[in-house]
Amino acid sequence: MIRPYRSADADALWDLKRGYELSLGAGTGDDTKEAVYRDKLDAGYRDGYADWVRRCLDENARAVQVAERDGELVGYVFVLPESLAHIWDAAVLNEIFVRERHRGTGVADDLIEAALDVARAQDLPIDRMLLDVDPDNDRAKAFYDRWDFDGWGQLVVREL
Repeated sequence: MIRPYRSADADALWDLKRGYELSLGAGTGDDTKEAVYRDKLDAGYRDGYADWVRRCLDENARAVQVAERDGELVGYVFVLPESLAHIWDAAVLNEIFVRERHRGTGVADDLIEAALDVARAQDLPIDRMLLDVDPDNDRAKAFYDRWDFDGWGQLVVREL
C-alpha cells in the first residue's frame, strides 16, 4: 500500500532515510565516500531533515509517500514541492528508497508511479521529472531505464 507520510511515521521514515543515505556510499565508491554519507547522519542532520520534510509537506501533503507492508514502512518516495520546480525547470524526484528485502517485489514501481502522479499534478516550466543517479549504481540505472528516464546532462561537484 502506498500512502502519504504521516507525522507518526517519523521514526520509520528516519530509518528509511538512513538506509537511503548509507546505500549512496556503499558499493558505488571507495571507503571515503561511504564514510562521508555515514558520518553526516547525526542528531542535527536528523532534526534538519525532519524539518525539511515538514516544510515540504506543508506545501504538498503528497510530497513524501511511503510503502507499507504488514504494518511496516518498507520504502518511500520524496518529490520536491512545486515551488522548487524552478531549480531544474521540472519536477524533482528527491529520493526514492526500498528496503533491500523488498526490492524486486514491485514496491519501487508503486512508489515511482506515485511520484509521477504527484509530478503530473504540478504546474511545471517543462513537463518532465528528473533525479540524480550515481553512474556506478547499475541497479538504479536499470530501474530508471525501465521507466524511460533518459540521460540528461551531468552533475559535477566540488568541495567548498
